[in-house]
Amino acid sequence: MPATVDMKLEVVVIPVADPDRSKEFYAGIGWRLDADLAQGDVRTIQFTPPGSPCSVQFGRNKTTAAPGSAQNNYLVVTDAQEARAALRAAGVEAEEVFHVTPEGRASGPAPQSRSYTTFTMFRDPDGNSWLVQEVTTRLPGRVDAAATAYASVEDLANAMRRASAAHGEHEKRTGQEDANWPDWYALYMVREQSGEDLPT
Repeated sequence: MPATVDMKLEVVVIPVADPDRSKEFYAGIGWRLDADLAQGDVRTIQFTPPGSPCSVQFGRNKTTAAPGSAQNNYLVVTDAQEARAALRAAGVEAEEVFHVTPEGRASGPAPQSRSYTTFTMFRDPDGNSWLVQEVTTRLPGRVDAAATAYASVEDLANAMRRASAAHGEHEKRTGQEDANWPDWYALYMVREQSGEDLPT
């Protein structure tokens, strides 16, 4: 078996027609400006979405792809409705939240808040599209349980709220107050991120 080497996706290039217009758009939705560099006839503008380990670049002479041809790039959030509200507050026309069924799209979030199936979507000024996907429980193997981490205070707070709700159901089942709730919360949150079976 050949040896494997860690390869972390760090930058995605998107095609735009007007770099300054795109710069204003992505700054306006709260993405962090990392760089705006000109080297000869190449201009590189880099932004990073909040909490993301991967950035996007655009500019001048960065790609031969047609402006607006980057379609269905995924952005992962813990609450699609909250993300849509934030985008709309920034002046972006984000689609109504929808979920995916075997028959196609359906309005509203997925039943039982199933991970990976609830979305909203928006486009930048060139028409490059971004699918905003709600993920709360990861598929097995997607996250290293030994390296559990949260991208922001908001993500951690939302995880604690889900653990609190699940713990309340746990106490109803057992019929008694659980004095070791911090351990239960921690186990729930780690397993949720790593895609393992959740405690009950």
